[in-house]
Amino acid sequence: MAARWSSENVVVEFRDSQATAMSVDCLGQHAVLSGRRFLYIVNLDAPFEGHRKISRQSKWDIGAVQWNPHDSFAYYFAASSNQRVDLYKWKDGSGEVGTTLQGHTRVISDLDWAVFEPDLLVTSSVDTYIYIWDIKDTRKPTIALSAVAGASQVKWNKKNANCLATSHDGDVRIWDKRKPSTAVEYLAAHLSKIHGLDWHPDSEHILATSSQDNSVKFWDYRQPRKYLNILPCQVPVWKARYTPFSNGLVTVMVPQLRRENSLLLWNVFDLNTPVHTFVGHDDVVLEFQWRKQKEGSKDYQLVTWSRDQTLRMWRVDSQMQRLCANDILDGVDEFIESISLLPEPEKTLQTQDTDHQHNSSHGEEEALKEDPPSSLLEEKKSDQLGLPQTLQQEFSLINVQIRNVNVEMDAADRSCTVSVHCSSHRVKMLVKFPAQYPNNAAPSFQFVNPTTITSTMKAKLLKILKDTSLQKVKRNQSCLEPCLRQLVSCLESFVNQEDSASSNPFALPNSVTPPLPTFARVTTAYGSYQDANIPFPRTSGARFCGAGYLVYFTRPMTVHRAVSPTEPTPR
Repeated sequence: MAARWSSENVVVEFRDSQATAMSVDCLGQHAVLSGRRFLYIVNLDAPFEGHRKISRQSKWDIGAVQWNPHDSFAYYFAASSNQRVDLYKWKDGSGEVGTTLQGHTRVISDLDWAVFEPDLLVTSSVDTYIYIWDIKDTRKPTIALSAVAGASQVKWNKKNANCLATSHDGDVRIWDKRKPSTAVEYLAAHLSKIHGLDWHPDSEHILATSSQDNSVKFWDYRQPRKYLNILPCQVPVWKARYTPFSNGLVTVMVPQLRRENSLLLWNVFDLNTPVHTFVGHDDVVLEFQWRKQKEGSKDYQLVTWSRDQTLRMWRVDSQMQRLCANDILDGVDEFIESISLLPEPEKTLQTQDTDHQHNSSHGEEEALKEDPPSSLLEEKKSDQLGLPQTLQQEFSLINVQIRNVNVEMDAADRSCTVSVHCSSHRVKMLVKFPAQYPNNAAPSFQFVNPTTITSTMKAKLLKILKDTSLQKVKRNQSCLEPCLRQLVSCLESFVNQEDSASSNPFALPNSVTPPLPTFARVTTAYGSYQDANIPFPRTSGARFCGAGYLVYFTRPMTVHRAVSPTEPTPR
């Protein structure tokens, strides 16, 4: 094991652990890494001081591990391997195996401790059963939920003690443990397997699903026919979970190349671009969880475990948390409370005419209480959100590390010059900001020499930049950095299409499938991958389901006639 610090983040290496699962306890003190031969217990307060091991004798890897989320049971955690769940106890620096839960007849896919009842644990399996266990009596499950298809994920509702959700391939079932005979609701959520499931921390009806079909969808299960929102991506999404602060969402993508950064932080009210990318892991992130905040601290810590055999703790400060705020709406309540704490007007106003001050102060005080000045309100909101209030501030906050981009900024002239180079192409652009910017006034974009792209490409880029800037300034938000990222990603996409066309001169004009709609920062990492080389889909097959039935499918005759001969991969 080796440990090091990297830009305020802790990095601990476990080179030989081969751990496949990780969990952080509810007190934020320990993490457990689950390997085939050992369970590694890491003290997160002193990760450099080594770790303890709990030996295990099994030929099966651990599929899921989770600490009990209740303070009074914080020393218990459960780990599943094959068809059984072992309950472990870690106390005073030593660990031991407690009881074992046995009831499933096929491999256990997931487990989850109940949010409200510390004794309850739910397990899901390929055998089509979901079992709810009471650890006070482990001889058999107290409740059995039966579905036709095996469940890959199970999660308790965070606001309703009786409600839980399970995923079955691309579908979601909502259960009430008081009515175990059948699911209370059914969502046909995705066309491919669901990898991740998470309930909203503040609403008992809303949940997020992440899938192999390259999307994250948000649902209110009372309206099962239509999702609330969608985050399309270029790659499958393994996990998508809400943050413990504001309106954030953390996703783990499945990168095309292992070196790509796949851990992203989003604002669920603005899914156009991630607010932050966690850069550091050299391979796929297998698990991530949040540590409990230390008393008096405003910072959070995200703990991640990757296939590169490193455990990382990322500091998420208050400024990054503000990026997940719901625009101007978050913090208004806090502002209204602070109005009552403002100093009395007659004590703060400094004028020469004391008589006039005395006569008017009472009226001003009443007006302030009834209707705070709009300028003060906007300033307070901007301060709370960490948004730039002037063009000078926006220039000072711009991320100058965007690849292949050079920006020369002149706040006095309210303009900047952007230079981008991609492959053999060069783009130089003059951006001018009107006096009202960003209050519903978009900047203008003009190409200048030496720009080497075609006029068609120029027109497309101008339209994309105009749409991106208008989308931001309509909400009085700065738009320079999102526009820069869109410029880079779209230019790379155009260049890749040119390269693919030139490398195959015999291809039909329409043989390259247009790229899926994508978003700025994700496109930078993944937008260069087209689907022209995707293998032909399976048109027939058969498989036994968990209940013992043989299910088969074939291609309908209508599809044979409908497929276009120029389309390489049928939809």
